[in-house]
Amino acid sequence: MQALPVSASLSLNRVRRENTTCISVSSDAYIHLRNVSPPEQQQRLDRFFAAHRERGLPVTTQRRAVFEAILGRRDHPTAEQVYRAVRAELPQISRMTVHRILGTFVSLGLLSKTCHPGSSARFDPKLYQHHHLICLDCGDILDLEDARLNKLPWPDVGRHGFQIEGYHIHFRGRCARCRQKLQAFGAGRKRARRLRIPRKNLNLD
Repeated sequence: MQALPVSASLSLNRVRRENTTCISVSSDAYIHLRNVSPPEQQQRLDRFFAAHRERGLPVTTQRRAVFEAILGRRDHPTAEQVYRAVRAELPQISRMTVHRILGTFVSLGLLSKTCHPGSSARFDPKLYQHHHLICLDCGDILDLEDARLNKLPWPDVGRHGFQIEGYHIHFRGRCARCRQKLQAFGAGRKRARRLRIPRKNLNLD
């Protein structure tokens, strides 16, 4: 299989497509950074009400507030981040209630839950297949869309009695902001070494 040209160390070029700001990774892969459009938000809201009707669940003020807090986000917030956002609107809501509601939304198929080692669970309202770039330093997660990654052959796991229902791929590396910090830190250390006065040149008399 030909290696996919996806790497955290690539030089990424910003491009504009209609109302979408993307980062071009290759001719077929894009990292989406745009805010969710109003039509897409309305579509997700319609799905929210439909899921509650199908399960016979009430649409409470708390559930509506939690869903609206995550509805247009693309930063894959943690439960704690969602709680803080909701508490600004509903100061009386508890952290446990937000955690429970998020779990309900996952079971209803309104959110997906993303986990990776060393980090809290994150929640994603984007339900169609996509993949993630995960920064090892700050923990930021960027959505990566590449049709080639969606067509990978599934392994034969029949001997394990396991049934695969889907997959998504995590690429681990460092985001642009953290790479810039590392580069700045390295440059600062080099300057400090150059400015350091050798002890043999000091006049201690």
